[in-house]
Amino acid sequence: MFIPKRIIFEKGALHYETGKQIYRHFLQDNDIELIELNNNKIKENIPGDNLYELYREGKKTLVVGVKKGFKFQSCKPSAHYQLPLLSGCIGGCQYCYLNTNLGDKPYMRVNVNVEEILAAAQDYINERQPEETIFEGSATSDPIPVEPYSNVLKQTIEFFSNNQKGRFRFVTKYTDVDTLLDIDHKDHTEIRFTLNTNTVIQNYESRTPSKEKRIEACRKVIRAGYPTGFIIAPVFLYDNWKEDYLSLLVDLKSSLPEQIDHPLTFEVISHRYTTRAKNVINEVFPEHTLPMKDEERSYKYGQFGYGKFVYPKDALSEITAFFQKEIDALFENKVIKYII
Repeated sequence: MFIPKRIIFEKGALHYETGKQIYRHFLQDNDIELIELNNNKIKENIPGDNLYELYREGKKTLVVGVKKGFKFQSCKPSAHYQLPLLSGCIGGCQYCYLNTNLGDKPYMRVNVNVEEILAAAQDYINERQPEETIFEGSATSDPIPVEPYSNVLKQTIEFFSNNQKGRFRFVTKYTDVDTLLDIDHKDHTEIRFTLNTNTVIQNYESRTPSKEKRIEACRKVIRAGYPTGFIIAPVFLYDNWKEDYLSLLVDLKSSLPEQIDHPLTFEVISHRYTTRAKNVINEVFPEHTLPMKDEERSYKYGQFGYGKFVYPKDALSEITAFFQKEIDALFENKVIKYII
């Protein structure tokens, strides 16, 4: 659970029950600064004279805000639309694309006008009927660490449980799932967990739970009957990478409950980066050891008009063959969505 150093309440945030709930939860904690804004100048209340400092103080900050516009962004191939409930992540993963997407706004943000956001989602659902509409709840965030005191996911899961044509999904590295286990979700919400090897977690994923704790949380979710999936990402090639990733898959398999109500889904994503991401990472993590030598990669143009440095074609083929073979061998009731 995320315990911030400071909580910044945007103007109007305390008019909503979720905002009041967060305020009451932390009111008696003298170690946490509660800041109520008369404007929305958030960065003025976060210490730091440069990106290096802003990143570190931002990661200790929770912003409680109000979503203003209700035009949802598309979210292919994960879903039809992003559901803008939260943004940001408390983790310190050096490779994360949020380092560039959020830039000098690395703080965790919760939008408390949840009912208005869900009403807008209903409008999108109505437009696409009779087809189902899928919403992604973690396109720009990891929503789990603030759930114990915000209950934003609980409200959302309950909304979709009673919705015949709406579906919800999100992904997390975190383990605070207990408040979600007793919800009558009616199989309309899919929860995915991002997994990686101990080598990757220890070297690049600071402020995140261990592999074992993530797998323990996924067991709870499966036992609660949720459709469940795994994102193995980013896959790094290093000495003994095959042995480490096979160990990860074996540990996952051996820890799963016997009763699994839905096929497990797998998404495997190899490490890639943009020039902009590399520049930001070098500034925020000047002592990082991420493998980002352009000359060792291939340059590939993406669907959004900019290019990424990916592993060479032969290496990607090796990654695909490895994960296809091992996942097929270990897991029976599963769907491999993609390996890229």
